[in-house]
Amino acid sequence: MATVTMTVNGKSVSGEVEGRTLLSDFVRNNLNLTGTHIGCDTSQCGACVVHVDGKAVKSCTIFALEVEGSTVKTIEGMANPDGSLGVVQQAFQDNHGLQCGFCTPGMVMSAAALLDENPNPTETEIREYLEGNICRCTGYHNIVKSIQAAAVAA
Repeated sequence: MATVTMTVNGKSVSGEVEGRTLLSDFVRNNLNLTGTHIGCDTSQCGACVVHVDGKAVKSCTIFALEVEGSTVKTIEGMANPDGSLGVVQQAFQDNHGLQCGFCTPGMVMSAAALLDENPNPTETEIREYLEGNICRCTGYHNIVKSIQAAAVAA
């Protein structure tokens, strides 16, 4: 066992982990931040996307110990300080960018990372950026529409 310390959603946290503990497991099991979903265990679905030092990362592909000292943002950290939905979250709600909601945390986190990199992406750029995120319900049309709306609102 080893101690890992990082900043998650603006708060310093630490916990005891085995060397093989994935960041997704640490966030969900040690920190009880269950918005980060685990959908495939093979890094193909994108449901577990979080931001590590400002970059979108599939948290099932990285060990918790690898982010020692890093800043991590989960879907829970995307809300406004008053607890209301953040811009991307609100755009997903307003534009029906979710159906069952399982992929939504990863989609929102990926969308936010895209908009940080490219504040005004084209539809093609959005679709290409989301290649690593799988939604089994919506066909992506409203997800793309949500991201376009978030770009305008930001």
